[in-house]
Amino acid sequence: MFNKLPVYQNSGAFKYKIDLQNIYDLSAYLGNPHTKLKTIHVGGTNGKGSTSHILSSVLQESGYKVGLYTSPHLKDFRERIKINGDYISKDYVVKFIESHKEYLDVNKLSFFEMTVGMAFDYFKNQEVDIAIIEVGMGGRLDSTNIIDPEVSVITNIGLDHTKFLGNTLLEIANEKAGIIKKGKTIIIGETQDELVDVFINKAKKVNSKIVFADQQKKHNYLSDLNGSYQIKNIQTAISAIHELIISNWNIDIDAIKLGISKVHTNTGFTGRWTVLNQSPLTICDTAHNKEGLSIVLKDISLIKYSKLHFVIGFVEDKELDSIVELFPKDAIYYFCKPDIKRGLSAIKLESIFESNSRFGSSFNSVNHALVSAKENSKESDLIYIGGSTFVVSEVI
Repeated sequence: MFNKLPVYQNSGAFKYKIDLQNIYDLSAYLGNPHTKLKTIHVGGTNGKGSTSHILSSVLQESGYKVGLYTSPHLKDFRERIKINGDYISKDYVVKFIESHKEYLDVNKLSFFEMTVGMAFDYFKNQEVDIAIIEVGMGGRLDSTNIIDPEVSVITNIGLDHTKFLGNTLLEIANEKAGIIKKGKTIIIGETQDELVDVFINKAKKVNSKIVFADQQKKHNYLSDLNGSYQIKNIQTAISAIHELIISNWNIDIDAIKLGISKVHTNTGFTGRWTVLNQSPLTICDTAHNKEGLSIVLKDISLIKYSKLHFVIGFVEDKELDSIVELFPKDAIYYFCKPDIKRGLSAIKLESIFESNSRFGSSFNSVNHALVSAKENSKESDLIYIGGSTFVVSEVI
């Protein structure tokens, strides 16, 4: 699957397709499974994975059989396609490829198009009650955008994937607003003043109800998800759940509370403010853009520690100029390259940080960097691992 089909996450821009015809054709070839599913569509820049898993957990606690499609994965491809927290079986993946390999090869489908088709096919055959579908990139031209969901969600808008989605928040918001569907409620997770009109105008155009989650009644439900940013994701998920309740989905307050408290238990969700060790405190997080990292670094600043160590790596398409300045100057840095083709060179990363008065050393792998950080740390120190999903995947 990875070697014979285009893989954007490994190779970068030249593998990216901005076209929906392939996925429409694939779905038609498979019998249009997406038309036989009840779905929730979740897009946005940050928090869409967390929000998707929160929604799944609440619906599971309500007694529903819930499909969950997310990307990318951390360790196992099958993390992308789950039902009630259980991965798609290896046999199903193998049989899907074996059965459809000729079609996939002849039509030169991208890795993401193929995976989306597999998810729709699996969820339809397993007769899920509802499937939560996370947008891969953008929205308007994302392969997931052929569904007609019960409700759509846009968590927030930040500067990420600018080479594909646009160089301004306004351009990116217009791409992500492409998941707003005719007559279906859209939940906007965060009210960003300069973007409000983009979503309101699109919702009016297609006669959709719009709800700004952060303007709704605030909730203080306990969760097993760490990190202050999860407060926003929980609020966004609750707003989507309330819309389902209005549409006669059977979800009560106990299921909401229990689902939010057991997201990791119910779905296996990990990699977001995940504590790997207590002494020294070692935390990893997949935040990888300015908006996500600014929140994570603020959380770090609230922790008491003797010395701060960053094991950090990025991919090549990140705009690092605005990101580097977020990091403290008095920390020790361990620069590394995630083990994918488009990983940014550790030496180049060190040079960028050094030119901004952040100093450290380069290592030839994520794990070597982490070993060095551990060797140089005291029990009272803090080690943070991140910068990229692919960095976290190597240590989780």
